[in-house]
Amino acid sequence: MNRLFYLLCFCLVILNSCKGTKAVSGASVKKLKTAKIISNHSSNDFNFTTLNARVKVRYDDGKQSFSPNVTLRLEKDKKIWVSAKLLGITLAKALITPEKVSYYEKVNNTYFEGDFKLLSEWLGTELDFEKVQQLLLGQALFNLNNEKYSSSIANQKYRLQPKKELALFERLFIINPDNFKIFSQQLKQPLENRNLLINYSSYQKVGNQDFPKEINIMATEGVAKTVIMIEYRNVDYNPKVSFPFKIPSGYEEVTIE
Repeated sequence: MNRLFYLLCFCLVILNSCKGTKAVSGASVKKLKTAKIISNHSSNDFNFTTLNARVKVRYDDGKQSFSPNVTLRLEKDKKIWVSAKLLGITLAKALITPEKVSYYEKVNNTYFEGDFKLLSEWLGTELDFEKVQQLLLGQALFNLNNEKYSSSIANQKYRLQPKKELALFERLFIINPDNFKIFSQQLKQPLENRNLLINYSSYQKVGNQDFPKEINIMATEGVAKTVIMIEYRNVDYNPKVSFPFKIPSGYEEVTIE
């Protein structure tokens, strides 16, 4: 299996925008100052203590495709737990904390344990617990309050771009005007010919708040393309949850070079 699939399995990361969340139908989007757009987006961050979700994932990298059923559990700012099954058989489990990433998969009997720095070097893009959590909740991967942005209106949505880009990165954030959640976010690494496009096709109400219903991800590197579609089938708000995780004996550790 491709390493991007494993990243999906323990991050449900890395993520048909034509049927996306609608702006105010028939009305012009109100022009707002950039600071107000960012403030509204930040204030609409999904507020929760725990979540337990049933998720359908569809994966296709042009060479192989499969659709595992995933159980996703979160404890805000502390833990992300993932269990992926196919035909009732557990394929992989993962546990992510701000300090550590751990997963194992049963197809090849391998496992990984390490920090985000090592994983980021392996994937070729910066990754941390907060980015994974924000992706799952429909928020910007980067804290928009930490930089200066320019804004515009296009296709009835707000567009935000950094006034000064990070080295080797280009970023674009498109925000829904009705709920100020992310409609689409794009990260490019032109020198590496990499592009990550994450579309939030629709939202649903969970705990009387806007929560993603569908997340569509397209990652390209050169001519290679991987498409991942995530559909939240059921989301329990603030339930009691457990995070059982133990790497089976005899598994081989994945070496990241």
